[in-house]
Amino acid sequence: MGKKSKDKKKGKGAEKTQAKTDKKLSNKLKKELKDLGEDDIENIIAQIEKEEKKRLQVTEIQVDPPSRRLNFTFINHPLKDQLILFGGEFYNGQKTFVYNDLFFYSIQNNTWSLIKAPAGPPPRCGHQMVATSANNGQLWVFGGEYASPTQTQFYHYKDLWVYYIESKQWEKILSPDGPSARSGHRMVLVKKQIFLFGGFHDNLRDYKYFNDVYSFDLETYKWKKIEPVGTPPAPRSGCCMVPLKDGKILIYGGYSKEKIKKDVDKGKIHSDAFLLALDKHDPTQTKYKWQQIKLGGQNFSPRCSMPIVTSVNNTLAYCYGGVFDTEEDEEDISGMFFNEFYYLDLEKLQWHPVNLVKKKTKDEKIKRRKKIENTDNENSNDKEVVEVEESMKSTTISDDGVFKVTIGPSIKHNDMSTNDAEESINLFRPSPRINSGLAINRGFLYLYGGMYEEGDKQFTYNDLYRIDLKKLDEWGVIIDDDTSKMEWLGSESESCEESEDEGDDCSDMETD
Repeated sequence: MGKKSKDKKKGKGAEKTQAKTDKKLSNKLKKELKDLGEDDIENIIAQIEKEEKKRLQVTEIQVDPPSRRLNFTFINHPLKDQLILFGGEFYNGQKTFVYNDLFFYSIQNNTWSLIKAPAGPPPRCGHQMVATSANNGQLWVFGGEYASPTQTQFYHYKDLWVYYIESKQWEKILSPDGPSARSGHRMVLVKKQIFLFGGFHDNLRDYKYFNDVYSFDLETYKWKKIEPVGTPPAPRSGCCMVPLKDGKILIYGGYSKEKIKKDVDKGKIHSDAFLLALDKHDPTQTKYKWQQIKLGGQNFSPRCSMPIVTSVNNTLAYCYGGVFDTEEDEEDISGMFFNEFYYLDLEKLQWHPVNLVKKKTKDEKIKRRKKIENTDNENSNDKEVVEVEESMKSTTISDDGVFKVTIGPSIKHNDMSTNDAEESINLFRPSPRINSGLAINRGFLYLYGGMYEEGDKQFTYNDLYRIDLKKLDEWGVIIDDDTSKMEWLGSESESCEESEDEGDDCSDMETD
């Protein structure tokens, strides 16, 4: 009994010590904020929400395209030929701007509209938004973060909002037992439920990554924490999360950090894949199961901050860009940015590069047709038989009695000759970038914004492109980006060097 009492006192002592430490850090932060002329971040958020509530009328105006940004949400309108963009952030080298703009892009008219509705959510980035056609269209937004202009403070949200598209009204949904405050998480809509996975929380003193799963019922407006059996993915943010046709959910990749020693962290880019689905052994059909799988097709180098979007029928998913961070030492991190274009066959669970095909002139088409007609038919047919036989082979890569994952025959998104492949390499494609937006409407894929780093400088984009997913002949430029006009007032590394000279610590950028 005495020993237990002693342990209890130790626990209280540790709590007191931690409370004192937190108070010292809080007082130090208040002093720093006072020197910077910046208010406490919770006061900033409260003031923003107060101002939002003052708005009594809906305003909708036609505007120029959205300003440069990343870590926004960009989705297809559930009922119309429009694209929807909400939130995001921009850093000019000295100051951070976070937005709560709600834009609607008319594809037919090539125009942007900005809607300001009463009592909407405060500015955020790293959030998630899904759309549903229910009740003439709804947008559901959860979480995200707000960074103060000096990046000395970060606030993570755990709020859930719905925007009613027809009536142009925001509503904050107060439902208990939901996910904790976070950003960099992922959400997908499966039938009448929203599923949420992962994310991170960082207050500059400590950080945490998540691998928990929640569902939100769109009929009962209730959150439920899901406790799947099986080995889950490691905690992470910024992963790819897509629904499959059979109701399963695929998790791929992502990013996380871990402490190596005091004040030293190491980032990790994940390249594993998992399926989340109802446990068939459960007679109630309410329990879920994790299973790790291996994606087939063409392997590509690990990367994170790569957006993904699924086709309307959930048979294909498209990805663009991403980054792989290389750490030369504990202080220096450089990133390899990509502008590679891949698709994931969601039925066969295979990755493939999207090879673009150059548009053929009439003379080129006639010349190619004659060349095909002169090919030896006999050899061609023999070769075709072999290829068909090979393509029909399937390989089972996982079977535990609950899940049976089979890699089936590979498919060809384009039929390409050697000359076509060489031409594809030389065709225009958007520049390398991370955390851009992807949306699909009527067979066209749209890509907007994102960010690229060159040394200490960040190039944040506000360009817009589209490509026909049937023809796959070339990227069309809707909005070209002139980076020479981008404002840049300093470098992140210079700010860090100045802070280190003063004995302060710098935090690296999180992956959303």
